[in-house]
Amino acid sequence: MFLPLHDGVPLEHMKTPVVARSLIVVCVLSYLFYAYGPYGEDVMVGGLGLIPSVLLGAEILPEGYPFVPVWLTPITNIFLHGSWFHLIGNMLFLWVFGDNVEDAMGHLRFLVFFLLCGVVASLTHTLVAFYAAGASLPDLFIFPAPHRPLIGASGAVSGVVAAYLILYPRVRIWALFLGGIPLRLPAYWAIGFWFVLQFVSAFFGGDDGVGWFAHLGGFIAGAILIPIMRHRYDPVLARAAAQEMQAPR
Repeated sequence: MFLPLHDGVPLEHMKTPVVARSLIVVCVLSYLFYAYGPYGEDVMVGGLGLIPSVLLGAEILPEGYPFVPVWLTPITNIFLHGSWFHLIGNMLFLWVFGDNVEDAMGHLRFLVFFLLCGVVASLTHTLVAFYAAGASLPDLFIFPAPHRPLIGASGAVSGVVAAYLILYPRVRIWALFLGGIPLRLPAYWAIGFWFVLQFVSAFFGGDDGVGWFAHLGGFIAGAILIPIMRHRYDPVLARAAAQEMQAPR
């Protein structure tokens, strides 16, 4: 387990990361409506969640579902979360890492980046689920079922994490590890630990209710997109931020 708490890297090109903060607000409001609104959780998941078998046309939902064209569900599922813990975890990652990634891209590019990472994550989950359903695989591996809905911003947030790692690999991050141990480690150690956890959980029997392959797909998308989409990154500032964070306090 890894939960980031603080990085301390100042914004250089904007006062407020408007998009990152707005995404947090939208996700929180969506969860409140999902959990406490009039429709109920099952209805919301069926209406806005991503179901791989439905997206690829192998199954059809009852009339009235989903609430949007099925090709939009790789986006709409991003804004639903299954529990307060699921929501808070994703929003904490977005709060700590999203501001600096948005600072490096600008507002509009960051929004496009976030949504692209989320879509790639959703499609990765979908393709893996369908491949696993038709393949004879050892019991050692646990893959997602194509009929189970996928919800959550984890894949999109994973792309943000990958971008931050590339931008600020040596910045020291305060985070909670392994059930609540506070440590201050360089980003490449902290995020590297997180990535290994995702990889091992995806292939070797993590909780089958978690979209591990969505996390991996979003992370890879973020790593590919950040060199293309960043336009406000100064390596001198990155080194200065790392040195500041490494200085004794």
